[in-house]
Amino acid sequence: MQDFFGRAKAAPDRVVVVLAEQGRSCTAGALAQQALQMAQWLAAQGLQPGKRFAVLLENRAEILALVLAAREAGVYAAVLSTHLTADEVAYIVQDCDARLIVASSQTLPQLADLPRTLALPCWTVDEAQPQAASLPAALAALPGPAINLSDRPLGRDLLYSSGTTGRPKGVLKPLWPASLRGQCDPEALGTARLMQVDERTVYLSPAPLYHAAPLRYTLRVLELGGSAVIMERFDAQSALELIERHRVTHSQWVPTMFTRMLRLPEELRRRHDLSSHRVAIHAAAPCPVEVKRAMLDWWGDILIEYYAGSEGCGTTMINSAEWRLRPGSVGRATTGQLHIVDDQGRELPAGEIGQVFFSGGGTFSYLNDPEKTRQALNEQGWFTYGDIGHVDADGYLFLSDRRADLILSGGVNLYPQEIENALARHPDVQELAVVGVPHPDFGEVPLAAVVLRPGAEPSPATARAIAGQAAGVLARLKLPQRMVFVESLPRLETGKLLRRKLKERYRDETQAGFGLRDS
Repeated sequence: MQDFFGRAKAAPDRVVVVLAEQGRSCTAGALAQQALQMAQWLAAQGLQPGKRFAVLLENRAEILALVLAAREAGVYAAVLSTHLTADEVAYIVQDCDARLIVASSQTLPQLADLPRTLALPCWTVDEAQPQAASLPAALAALPGPAINLSDRPLGRDLLYSSGTTGRPKGVLKPLWPASLRGQCDPEALGTARLMQVDERTVYLSPAPLYHAAPLRYTLRVLELGGSAVIMERFDAQSALELIERHRVTHSQWVPTMFTRMLRLPEELRRRHDLSSHRVAIHAAAPCPVEVKRAMLDWWGDILIEYYAGSEGCGTTMINSAEWRLRPGSVGRATTGQLHIVDDQGRELPAGEIGQVFFSGGGTFSYLNDPEKTRQALNEQGWFTYGDIGHVDADGYLFLSDRRADLILSGGVNLYPQEIENALARHPDVQELAVVGVPHPDFGEVPLAAVVLRPGAEPSPATARAIAGQAAGVLARLKLPQRMVFVESLPRLETGKLLRRKLKERYRDETQAGFGLRDS
């Protein structure tokens, strides 16, 4: 099967990218030509195979062109979040030894406070600025395809972990061999099989392209001959309008987006024709059971959930029919083999909780951090994302929590997600998070940070009512000792909860909120 460039040559006038808010579109031929020019430009800047450059852009087609260019030039494109501070940008570009950075007039201010010691050539995808040269002007001045790239390996993205427990780390995956030039990306072929992606696919990407899943799935759709509708930023009603207007067939979401769409008035939700929509993918964060049931009742059995990570060492997947039989599961392994392992490295049988490992999946390393890479491997050479869970007798995985989020209370392991699931049943709870806070006797005890639904009163009585309902399904030691009411929870754009922010906030405020039980 041909790669994107082969498809673009065969059908150059086919529209493959639509930028929703801007009303702009891009044909396959234009995107391919831009990417090939950028590949020549990267090589002309002295980037040899395996070297890296940084990309700091809002959602726009140039992100896709630059990653495609990195592929052709045999280099890595480190795509950075537009929400990073100057210090965070400086850390990443130094960590990955980026040789240059590509920004835009919108993101350029983030680079204004970079340390003077970081002498990094900067280019913009639009007009030139005093501190940055114009990339379009540089591409126009190229003499043509003067550098032979055919013997180079195929490049990749270089994405940084979200840093929920500290400084983010670059996930370095091996370059593809030059022998795969002109052939379809092997990972895209897996997407075609599992997600029914083909030339008729119209994919809605409502999330930032600097995250792994939106970027990679968008590129895979293009690789397989489909087209992508890209939102600049997520808006619940606009997303529904785009599905109807562009006859979207596939989409990808995070649970917080589901929650926001479900909050829309019923009349507004039912107004849009979503009949073209046949695959709705979701991942990145645990989806509350009741939220997923509500989405299935609304959209039908088109939801596909997967569990994976930027590291790509293994994947599980579950369709709607399977999930209805096993609510809360994230599915069976589709890439690699699943193993549940105890603290002594012994594989556990079905039903027992331990750390989740994969064997036989992809390989990776954390850039400049061999110790973190070593921690992701066990003695058998199996990889882990750091999560805890169990499998049932049929091999379906149920996640309990992140290992780093475990609460060790009086020598007992408490799983925040289990406690959250019980508390979330109360009708006054909109969303919540449970973290461990210091305790003089038990070491740690659970604290619940709760966002209430509109109209609910943040009072001791409400706190007791929420905890009281959970007492029917949780052992007493698992119940939170304290509950605080907050306006919002700290999250990344993907919906991933930043528990460390809550832990830092309440580490020294152990008497915050309302007490729920005696010590």
